[in-house]
Amino acid sequence: MKNSDRTVRLRRALPSDAEAAAGVWLRSFAAALPGVVRPRSDDEVRDYFRHVLIPVRETWVAEAAGEDVVGVMVLEGEELDQLYLAPEWRGHGIGDRFVALAKERSPGGLALWTFQVNAPAHRFYERHGFAAVRWTDGSGNEEREPDVRYVWRP
Repeated sequence: MKNSDRTVRLRRALPSDAEAAAGVWLRSFAAALPGVVRPRSDDEVRDYFRHVLIPVRETWVAEAAGEDVVGVMVLEGEELDQLYLAPEWRGHGIGDRFVALAKERSPGGLALWTFQVNAPAHRFYERHGFAAVRWTDGSGNEEREPDVRYVWRP
């Protein structure tokens, strides 16, 4: 059975999702951004999901039938703070569903940062109506990686 044949449900993250959501983030980051140096260890990322993202922020997961968490999205007001999919689940419409949900949750607009080297993310967000409004040298992020600010307004 192909991934796209399985039911995927978006729901608010529970404390019990922290480990799986962090695992999706770690695998996705490694696959999509192999040249970007992470400033945090795997354990620090897991702690951040467990102690900050899930209990404090508006965190959503994509849960596949018969599997664990296959995607994660974090909203903070009008900020789309995180959107990561398990590498084998890219291209199956889950990211599209997450963006639609983010727009529904923040109908006045959204903004996000993505790294300049992440051309697939640029194409994805532009396809969803986001416009690049600012490019930086990366001095303002932990990774010290040049990034791009994207904004969507209805």
